[in-house]
Amino acid sequence: MDLEAVRTFVAVAETGQFRKAGADLSLTQQAVSKRIALLERTLGVRLFTRAPRGAELTIDGQAFLPHARELLHVAERAGASVRPGHRPLRVDVIASRTAQANLMRGFHRAHPETELDVVMLFDIETAVGALRSGAIDASFRAVAVPGRPLPEDIDSVRVLDEPLQLLTGPAHALAGARSVTLAQLTGHRIWMPGIAPGTEWGAYYDDLVAGFGLTIEVTGPNFGSDALLDTIADTPALATFMGEHTRLIWPAGHGLRRIPVTAPTPVYPHSLLWHRDNPHPALAALRTHLATVTAGRDTAGTWVPDWVLPR
Repeated sequence: MDLEAVRTFVAVAETGQFRKAGADLSLTQQAVSKRIALLERTLGVRLFTRAPRGAELTIDGQAFLPHARELLHVAERAGASVRPGHRPLRVDVIASRTAQANLMRGFHRAHPETELDVVMLFDIETAVGALRSGAIDASFRAVAVPGRPLPEDIDSVRVLDEPLQLLTGPAHALAGARSVTLAQLTGHRIWMPGIAPGTEWGAYYDDLVAGFGLTIEVTGPNFGSDALLDTIADTPALATFMGEHTRLIWPAGHGLRRIPVTAPTPVYPHSLLWHRDNPHPALAALRTHLATVTAGRDTAGTWVPDWVLPR
């Protein structure tokens, strides 16, 4: 159904005259007549009858009018849902309990007037494709994977270096330590199911293992954070890495320990990616907010892979 013909029908119904409807729509009377004729052929009914005072709705025209108005309202809502400035800002985070999600919650508190859609995509290739297609407006990533630079139309800025902590159960050999060095972790089994080859976080941990001789095991299915915490609590030989800003809740009986890692402190480099031609007005506000809340962070004594872009 031609929406412009429907719009013309509503205008004629409300004004009662083809000529006046044409003036309101910046159309000639002949163009109005053609649009109404097209709509009548599409519907297979007469919508108006000629009368001394202009055009009067037939019974079929009266039945169609409320639906025609609703069609125009639906079309307007559909357009607004994807029009920059009228639709929510769509931002991709890796998971809902990570530092990235915390940054977005902070942005929402600072800008409650901005509507947000927070999504979770799997890897950087998927995220970059969504940025280029306009499916999302921004994505939090570790910038890139070695040997696979970002496309030229994708911009990025490093917004937060999140320190990694060691998470152990109460019976682990390091459970009583106030902090541990990377050298002390040599020979300990660090279990991190779910690290996928080819992802930016997979590349990060590959370099961490290569640089410091750590043992990271990815064996077994990834049943989620609850199963991971249960296993770490019950298995003295296993520990795992967790971001300092990751917020997980576990039963008090687990007795889990979060232990800072030092000399150097491995930090996960969260960066914001966006398409340089994205016109959404809230994107600039998000970038400004992130620059404000993460400015001035000291990077001395920290470690990131060589392929991570400098701050």
